[in-house]
Amino acid sequence: MSHQDTARPAPAKGTVRTLRQQEELPLLRDHLWRLDPASRYDRFHGFMDDDFIERYAAKCADDGTVIIAYIEDGVVRGAAELHPPDQSPDALPEIAFSVEKTVRRQGVGSILFKKLIAEARSKGYQSLRITTGAQNHAMRALANKFGAHLVFRYGESTGTIDLEQQPEPQFARLAITTPIDAARAMLNLNRACWQLYLGMYGLGRTAERYK
Repeated sequence: MSHQDTARPAPAKGTVRTLRQQEELPLLRDHLWRLDPASRYDRFHGFMDDDFIERYAAKCADDGTVIIAYIEDGVVRGAAELHPPDQSPDALPEIAFSVEKTVRRQGVGSILFKKLIAEARSKGYQSLRITTGAQNHAMRALANKFGAHLVFRYGESTGTIDLEQQPEPQFARLAITTPIDAARAMLNLNRACWQLYLGMYGLGRTAERYK
């Protein structure tokens, strides 16, 4: 066996951001089109043709679904979907994931999962529903890692993630920094500098108001 066969892929080096609903619709659609047959089957729990995927992507753009994408060279290679609760019969927001073969085993799934849960928290959601094919072992393992309690039924694994029981720090640090994350980090740095400056001049009590 060659070194190339045994070497682990390098960590993901793309960017992660939320797609703009209408104008970036083709990026999600083309990503879903590129999924290999097994991955497409796992994502939609059955074989779906290109026409279905085009209609599905258009619906996501219109119904308020949040699409968090992993992008390399302007091309979406992975996507996490957060569907609004009014689209679900049990009034739970539903999540779904898809990652192309070319970027697997690079931590992309975990990065998207963390970012999506952070987005769900910001919307005030308390729990999420996830459904995946029973044969999709990678997604089942990832869901279990983030606290999902999956139940096998009718060829699918379905379950919920309780966001109130998830420790906040687990989702606070992302492997890929987005522009919003960078802005927040700069704000925190500026605040720390002000606290240090005021403390040097004996204005520690004043500094407390900046915390």
